[in-house]
Amino acid sequence: MPKIRPYRDADRDALYEICVKTADAGGDATGMFTDDRLWGDVFAVPYVVRDPHLAWVVESDDGRTIGYIVATDDTDAFERWFREEWWPSRVSVYPLSGAAEPTRQDGIIGYASRRAPGNEKHAAEYPAHLHIDLLPETQGLGLGRQLIETLFGELRRRGVPGLHLGMNPSNTGAGAFYERIGMHLLESNADTTMYGVRFD
Repeated sequence: MPKIRPYRDADRDALYEICVKTADAGGDATGMFTDDRLWGDVFAVPYVVRDPHLAWVVESDDGRTIGYIVATDDTDAFERWFREEWWPSRVSVYPLSGAAEPTRQDGIIGYASRRAPGNEKHAAEYPAHLHIDLLPETQGLGLGRQLIETLFGELRRRGVPGLHLGMNPSNTGAGAFYERIGMHLLESNADTTMYGVRFD
């Protein structure tokens, strides 16, 4: 039976791999971009660089890392760090296409470049946020719930009042999961469905 354990630096390459294999609304996005690592550099790895103590992984019986949860307990502080320190160290690796019609990769690069404190209106009431990704072999075993409960316990210990997350609206399975674990819909837009939970 797979087990949950704290993140280790040796898991970083696995985070990149899991991120891309689940990036297309839960499906495999391998080859969608010129460099698959862009997904991880935006949505997974910066979290473990900044606060590895808010990250846990699923380890298979044979020692592979096959799922993860990463988070920040302060979205605005994280976005400031992402904008000032993390993304400037990565952006040159991912040049824009220069195409007349922006590509999906251009869109992700643009999103990363626009990240900044104050952009997320839910961060005041729900200051933490997370990203969780599980390979298909982990699903249906209750591991997602265990990862969430582990993170929520640590956020409560830190005195964090709430957490939000955003997801692709087409990923209906993820939405149903978040509702089952007690999260509620927040004001959203056509591109992103937002959920939140309070801890106080």
